[in-house]
Amino acid sequence: MRVKTIQVAVVLALSSLLLTACGGSGDDAAALPATAYEMQLLHVSDMDSGGDLVTNSKGLSALVQKFRSEMPDHTVFLSSGDNYIPGPFFNAADDASLSAELGAPSAGRADIAILNAMGLQASAFGNHEFDLGTRTVSDLIRTTGTWVGAQFPYLSANLNFSADGNLAAVAAAANDGVTAGALRGKIAKYTVVSVGGQTIGVVGATTPTLPSITTVGGITVAPTGASAADIDALVAQIQPSVDALVARGIDKIVLLAHMQQLTIEEQLAPKLRDVDVIVAGGSNTGLYDSTDYVRPGDTNRGTYPKTFTSAKSEPVLLVNVDADYKYLGRLVLPFDAQGRVITGKLDAARNGAWASDTEGLRRAGLSAADAMPAVAAIADKIQAVISSKDGNLFGAASVYLEGDRVLVRNQETNLGNLTAEANLALARATDASTTLSFKNGGGVRSSIGTINAPPGSTSGGFKDKTAANTSAGKQAGDISQLDIEFSLRFNNGLSLLTIDAQQLKDVLEHGVADWTATSTSGRFPQVAGLRFSFDPTGAALSRIRTIVVDDPDGAGPLTEQVVYSGGAFKVPVTRTWRIVTLDFLAGGGDSYPFPAFVTANAAQVNRIDLVPTGVTKTFTTAGTEQKALADHLAAAFPRTAPYGNADGGAATDQRIVNLSVRTEILPQ
Repeated sequence: MRVKTIQVAVVLALSSLLLTACGGSGDDAAALPATAYEMQLLHVSDMDSGGDLVTNSKGLSALVQKFRSEMPDHTVFLSSGDNYIPGPFFNAADDASLSAELGAPSAGRADIAILNAMGLQASAFGNHEFDLGTRTVSDLIRTTGTWVGAQFPYLSANLNFSADGNLAAVAAAANDGVTAGALRGKIAKYTVVSVGGQTIGVVGATTPTLPSITTVGGITVAPTGASAADIDALVAQIQPSVDALVARGIDKIVLLAHMQQLTIEEQLAPKLRDVDVIVAGGSNTGLYDSTDYVRPGDTNRGTYPKTFTSAKSEPVLLVNVDADYKYLGRLVLPFDAQGRVITGKLDAARNGAWASDTEGLRRAGLSAADAMPAVAAIADKIQAVISSKDGNLFGAASVYLEGDRVLVRNQETNLGNLTAEANLALARATDASTTLSFKNGGGVRSSIGTINAPPGSTSGGFKDKTAANTSAGKQAGDISQLDIEFSLRFNNGLSLLTIDAQQLKDVLEHGVADWTATSTSGRFPQVAGLRFSFDPTGAALSRIRTIVVDDPDGAGPLTEQVVYSGGAFKVPVTRTWRIVTLDFLAGGGDSYPFPAFVTANAAQVNRIDLVPTGVTKTFTTAGTEQKALADHLAAAFPRTAPYGNADGGAATDQRIVNLSVRTEILPQ
């Protein structure tokens, strides 16, 4: 059948904004318009949380290959960013065994090479692309000698690279709107992809919070100084790129938005014009339709796709899949002759989140043997490199150590407690006066443990201690170098500072200022040496109700001292404590106020970084959080006396008391 040629636009939006929902179409089939064009959108994002990237990437490659073969001339494959993150998988690519696959081995190149092999056509920038600075971004995406670089462009409509010495040369304004195949290893606001005679436009956008959560170098982020919720200002940055595509006659637009929290993309949808689909990123939110298989341990957090109405009163679809290659998003889009999505013809049997595990592949008529050979070759060699680390053991735990993104950024968890305690132990070995430990939940990247499905089940699962790896000499419950590196992927250095009572309250207020029941803000604290309660119904920066510290009075066991309760300080506000925190936070990461404390009184704060500037941080580097946790586990929780504090959820938390979940339990 002849199909009228229709230009299509896909908008990649990397940002963090909200969308307002309206219901899907209720038209019956007889009243629906004819389908003038059909396009298959395959999408991924957020390969940054750990998990089994090796197995998942191979399974996902099989799904990509199958679905692309079913619609070879009408398929586009895109990512909404966070395609890599520093960590074991990232670092393993520096091993000489990958010379044949990478040309020249170097950290991070395997992540890019896997996407190249899968045929990714464009990606938005996430925040984790910049974690090691813009020089690393340049080294990964550009062709260098025998390294081919990214065989796709990176996109962002609201980032300006002109003042960044590492990326300005590949981010020329002339790149905007050029065909993706001619922009390999380059950066643009938007591009176009030709698929079976159709022209598809792709636009990118990135969260305005970028400067406070990663390393931006000379990049300028717009809206300048905006919060994640400044939706109108963000729309003003994205809409011109959409309009430029529309001016070329392109009437089908997909927006890939890396906004960190799905509520941001949900607010973007009704404010943008001429966008048909928004592919979200950064929140790891699993959306599923009624026919989808949800992997054991995962949670259905909404409908795939969500449906909204645009500023032009046209349908806008929002999709997102969970991270780490666990799912491939598949959205087959029927368009009418005016370029509008016919929501009443969306097919749940075809669309949704397709799982990449054994059961997910089985449901797609596939098996592990169907992985793309090029992807399998890279992934298997990465596995060989990192497997050696699973036999390097440091203590044990008899319970699951909770590092799930939604939980560790929202409440106290046992892993948050454990790593904060480890940092405190290391700090006290350096400076015995150190009393308090404070870190952000966003620094905990994954749990330590395994999720076991009940016999015969394909939908349930329970959280358990780590699984045995007999080939590495690892018993169930043992905690390895690999476990620690996966969980504390950033391997921040530790910093010592002295703060007073008012500053302690200010830090805690900042940590819970943007808490909501569904928030996943990386700033949420995990602590040791203190306890506090907060009321999330209070105004931001006025939510802390009680602060209690473990007072090292020299009289034996630590005793608790109430610092703040009932709206008043119970100690002089000038009372000080020595604290340990991450160097990322000490430098103002996640917008924490520590730099302001230094400016006000540098002598009192007396910041000491346990890892000097310029020192490369590895697993064995003294003064890093990975080394701190490894040493603490080995000393305090050997295999014969494993850590056993199971995570009980917010209703049982003792250290961080959420007063919307339980009544006050702290001394007054």
